[in-house]
Amino acid sequence: MSKRDYYEVLGVNRDAKQPDFRTAYRRLAMKYHPDRNSDDPNAETKFKEAKEAYEVLSSDEKRASYDQFGHAGVEAGRAGAGSGGDAFGDIFGDVFGDIFGGSRRTHSRVFRGADLRYELELTLEQAAGGESTNIEVPTQAECERCHGVGSEPGSKPASCSTCSGTGQVRIQQGFFSVQQTCHVCKGIGSSIKDPCKDCNGQGRVRKIRTLAVKVPAGVDSGDRIRLAREGEAGRNGGPPGDLYVDIQVQRHVLFERDGQNLRCDVPISFAMAVLGGTIDIPTLDGQVALKVPAETQSSKIFRLRGKGVRSVRASGVGDLMCRVLVETPVRLSEQQKKSLTSFDATIQAGGTRHSPRARSWLDVVRQFFDRTEV
Repeated sequence: MSKRDYYEVLGVNRDAKQPDFRTAYRRLAMKYHPDRNSDDPNAETKFKEAKEAYEVLSSDEKRASYDQFGHAGVEAGRAGAGSGGDAFGDIFGDVFGDIFGGSRRTHSRVFRGADLRYELELTLEQAAGGESTNIEVPTQAECERCHGVGSEPGSKPASCSTCSGTGQVRIQQGFFSVQQTCHVCKGIGSSIKDPCKDCNGQGRVRKIRTLAVKVPAGVDSGDRIRLAREGEAGRNGGPPGDLYVDIQVQRHVLFERDGQNLRCDVPISFAMAVLGGTIDIPTLDGQVALKVPAETQSSKIFRLRGKGVRSVRASGVGDLMCRVLVETPVRLSEQQKKSLTSFDATIQAGGTRHSPRARSWLDVVRQFFDRTEV
């Protein structure tokens, strides 16, 4: 595929001056930079095309060769070092400085503080009702003695001699100029001659901070609360990070949470299941009376409306689902066993009147075996 004319790529006339090339490339680099166009697969190609055109036209020697011989003249001279390399590096750095909020000519780089994560354990009652609680977070805080500068009060950091305060060094690779973080100052752009006695020149100190966290009613395990700017302090005057509080609700001895609803198992005696009665049920709001009707079967679920929990994502309050479980008596005395045997005999004599479900099941079993014997 043939290359486009470099003047056409930059959108300038053939009699344009060097400042015109610089302005045109700056505009195209800002427009087509891949970091700004992650959803456009063609942006990177256009960005590289503009960069190549500027690298050639910004050099008087390469431009003259291109004007006389076209792309063939440029390809023939690629082995040599053009005079436009430094200019290319300057405009390349300036453009990226504008894109990412800084400039390669700044004398110090700022760094945002790291985000922190804290796991907060809550009881079900705390999660359902919501509350304000204090947490202690170990973090890197700004040094109060030097106010984050890193130098002793009254002194100032000196500009890094390796990168001249830019925080970056430039490495020439062919006709491309690649910028990298300065290995001496780690990108800060300065060096500490008289380090602060409290932070040893780091600008930050290790501290345990006590923070108040307002927990909204209805939070559940997996929910996250963001405390903006409560993370680690930034470096060199940079903004602090954020603190993310991850919620973990402890298991409850009685209730199991299911969204906005609560579930619990309620054991009842055989006599209550047969004759009916009333039993006190604990809820998050106190006790309520549950009326168990006569002839209640085991595993029947009763719904207590409005006795569940709120949700941070929906309105209203859930329900409490009570599953009654008929408890089988244990450790019976001989007299109790005889009474129970006599009672069971009267039940059996009643046929399907007293045990309709068991009789129906037996009928199905007989039909099954009759089919298999045929």
